[in-house]
Parts: sequence; C-alpha cells; structure tokens
Amino acid sequence: MPRFTRLALPEVIEVVPDRFADPRGFFSEVYNRAVWREGGIDADFVQDNHSLSRQPGTLRGLHFQTPPMAQAKLVRVSRGRAFDVAVDIRAGSPSYLGWVGVELSAERGNQLFIPEGFAHGFLTLEPDTEFLYKVSAAWSRPHDRSIRYDDAAIGIRWPAPVDPDALSPKDRDAPALAATDTGFVY
Repeated sequence: MPRFTRLALPEVIEVVPDRFADPRGFFSEVYNRAVWREGGIDADFVQDNHSLSRQPGTLRGLHFQTPPMAQAKLVRVSRGRAFDVAVDIRAGSPSYLGWVGVELSAERGNQLFIPEGFAHGFLTLEPDTEFLYKVSAAWSRPHDRSIRYDDAAIGIRWPAPVDPDALSPKDRDAPALAATDTGFVY
C-alpha cells in the first residue's frame, strides 16, 4: 500500500508508492484512483504532461490556473531529481503564503499532490530531469498565471542556485504575488 503523508500544509500530500523489485528491475503502481482517493487525493485528472529539463538549476514556476480552470496536480520525477514546491495562494487561508518543498527523485519514486489554490514550481537538481504530472483541468491560456519564484513575500529557500539562463521568459518576467489576482479565496 502506498504511503500518503500530509505535509506542513496539510492539503499537500506526499505519496510514496510501493515498488516490487527483482533482478530485472521493479514494478510500481504510480496511480490508482480508488487507492489514491482513500489516501486523501480525490481529483478527477484529465490530462498528463511530461517535461524534460536538460540543465540542473532549471526552474519552472511558480504556476497555477485561475478558476474555473484551476488545476490540482499529481507530480513525479521519472528521471533525475527535482525540488518541488507548493505555495498556498488562497486569500484568507491560515497558511496563506506558506510553502512546502519536497525532493522528488526517480530513484525514490515519490510524488506530490498539489491541490487547487496552490501555485507550483520545481528546480531541477540533476541533468536531464524528466517530470511527469497529472492535472485536473486542461491547460487554458486565459487562466494561466505565474508568480515570481523569488518573491520575498513567499521566501522559498531553493536548495541550489537557479540558472538565470534556463528561465523561460514567462518565469523570468512573472509578477510578485501581491500584483497577481489569483482568484482563490479560502
């Protein structure tokens, strides 16, 4: 049975699926709707995404979509390692501006569930890191938003330097949270 651990922001859940190893390698069930629902993850995932970041220090985020196209995400690394972050952006929440970070790795096979109302981002820690994630709403350009990864009001402590040359224009030019209408109210 996978382990489901609620983090310091209890809506954010780390999942460590079982792995069954033998001399050939391993088998792991990385998602089972009924089991994940019992573990506290009750999202209707509609799209899977896959990204590759060639350089360590590549930062993607902090991203979210506004309602009615808000996304819950179930994220994992299939190759390499990344520091994955969720930020509470729900105005009025007791944990507003709070963040949690977890190292995700292909070796460990752990995942992170990020519910609606949280911004998401990650920093790659190894070359050629591949990131897979399920989302509960399809991508929507009019609802797509970004927040600065180094917003002082949030204060994320990234565990390694961010490569400024590896930032997308969207992430490099993202506004601070205070200048962003998230659409989320607790």
